[in-house]
Amino acid sequence: MTAAEFRRLALSLPETEEREHMHHPDFRVAGKIFATLAYPDKSYGMVKLFPDQQAEFVATDPKTFTPVNGAWGKKGCTHVHLKVASKERVREALATAWQNTAPTGLIEQEAAPETAPARKPRPAKKRRA
Repeated sequence: MTAAEFRRLALSLPETEEREHMHHPDFRVAGKIFATLAYPDKSYGMVKLFPDQQAEFVATDPKTFTPVNGAWGKKGCTHVHLKVASKERVREALATAWQNTAPTGLIEQEAAPETAPARKPRPAKKRRA
C-alpha cells in the first residue's frame, strides 16, 4: 500500500474531503477527522477507531495496525503501516473510521438501498367548499 492508495481509498468514501492538520494531510467527513496520512512519517497512515475496534484490528493484523502512542492511542487512534498493509484491510479500517465519525443521517443515507421504491405521496386533503 502506498500513500497515494491510502489517499484514494479515503477520498472514495462519501462526502470526504482532504485538508491539512499539523502539517500533514487529513481526511474529514462533516468537518471531523477520521484518518490522517504521513505522521509521524510518510510510511504511516492513521485511522480513528473505537478502542474495541482498535483491539480487533491489532489482534488480527499486528504488522499493519498498532496503537498510536499515548492518550490518542488509548482512545483508539491507530497507526497503519502502509508498506505491509493490504488494500482490503485498509479499506475496511477506513470505512470503520468513517462510519465512527460521519453524522447518523449520512450513514443511514449511504446504507439505504438505491433500488428501494420511492415513498408514495400522501393523498391530498380534501378542502371544504
